Amino acid sequence: MNKNEMLVAAIENGTVIDHIPSEKTYQVAQLLKLAELDKPVTIGYNFRSKKLGKKGIIKVEDKWFTDEEISRLSVVAPNIVLNIIKDFQVTEKKTVTTPDEIIGIVKCNNPKCITNNEPMRTHFHVAGSVLTCHYCEKEQDINKVELV
Repeated sequence: MNKNEMLVAAIENGTVIDHIPSEKTYQVAQLLKLAELDKPVTIGYNFRSKKLGKKGIIKVEDKWFTDEEISRLSVVAPNIVLNIIKDFQVTEKKTVTTPDEIIGIVKCNNPKCITNNEPMRTHFHVAGSVLTCHYCEKEQDINKVELV
């Protein structure tokens, strides 16, 4: 990459979340609770992207995300890429994919579901873009979900 293409400063160690659909950038930051971190965070959006047209990028210094945190991202922005940075080098790339089950991330849209009436975590089975509630079996479109 030449210097004209580098729009955001490099980080020494941490995670770069790339290929975020631009309109989802702040939702990704919110899901990862980046405002609560005491580490430097850079958020950029509307960068040119060959794949997406426009994309967002988030850089978080000295932070590596857990599999659970990463699976939360799949609900709002599947196919984003996490670049793990060590000593200014990308040491690993992870593409976020939607897991077979989503627990405690999405709200069930059935008002009578036990998860909306008792203090318990939601649990969905994933089939393509359809989420099925483990408890009430109500189906919902992954692109129209409300997060817990």
